[in-house]
Amino acid sequence: MKVTVHINRNTADAPEDKSLRTWVMSALSGNHSGRPIDNIAEMSIQLVSSDEMIQFNSRYRDKHTETNVLSFPVDDDLLHRTGLLGDLILCDDVINREAAEQAKPREHHWAHITIHGVLHLLGYDHIDDSDALIMEALEIEKLDGLAIPNPYNA
Repeated sequence: MKVTVHINRNTADAPEDKSLRTWVMSALSGNHSGRPIDNIAEMSIQLVSSDEMIQFNSRYRDKHTETNVLSFPVDDDLLHRTGLLGDLILCDDVINREAAEQAKPREHHWAHITIHGVLHLLGYDHIDDSDALIMEALEIEKLDGLAIPNPYNA
């Protein structure tokens, strides 16, 4: 599969592009019951500060707080015509703070949140418990393939 990941850095305290691309590839690997993708995929990642994330979260979700990731999948028609999956917005302030608060290696938490966001682009969600279990199982599987332990084990 040919995957193109466009990365826009508005902040400096995030992992290198190569790591972000590795985590995207991990999320896209294998079979998914979510939105099927063909042989090409394209997406963007924007790395933002807390202030920028609050603006995005307010504008698109009417929540006036920061969050670690926002996912913006394209509609199925555009996906199948172009291979475009959508956009991720990742907040380095939040992700780095969460890693410290949860006493997790920073890179492990970044991998988890990146994979989580890409799975949203593939159509997975965690609104109800059964969907959350499916999504978490996929996250655990993808992270295990990167030798990263289950993030849900406290």
